[in-house]
Amino acid sequence: MTWFPETPTPGFLVWRLAMKWRVAVDRALAPLGLTHAQYTVLASLYGMDRAGLRPSQRELADHVGLEPIYVSKLARALEADGLLTRTEHPADTRAVQLALTDRGKKVAQEAIGIVHDLLEQLTAPLGGSTSERTRALTRELAVLLAPSQGKDNEA
Repeated sequence: MTWFPETPTPGFLVWRLAMKWRVAVDRALAPLGLTHAQYTVLASLYGMDRAGLRPSQRELADHVGLEPIYVSKLARALEADGLLTRTEHPADTRAVQLALTDRGKKVAQEAIGIVHDLLEQLTAPLGGSTSERTRALTRELAVLLAPSQGKDNEA
């Protein structure tokens, strides 16, 4: 039995939704050998690659909202699996630049398709991923994630 307070707080509901989403993505991507965090790195790199960008680990960490040390650990594991390369950044010898391998691009494309299908399932109660209710939710979540006075609000 799940117990909810009479009036759950927004923070509680966001936490529960985030955990539900993470578990669902982990399960959906398990056949590819990926976790949700690894997917976040691969899919973000895939999108950046398509835009002609080769981010540093720090830039990728900032983009996905993860700590740089965690992105470093994820990148090392993905490199060991042959999905990405880590090379010295041409403009900053202290930085590491990331790029997907050909295999990484294929796995990223497959994973993105799986997660897209999952998004449709999880947003079905709102009318699907393109419904006005889902677009409104997305706008509201973006407001909550927007930096305030140059500093992120983290709970």
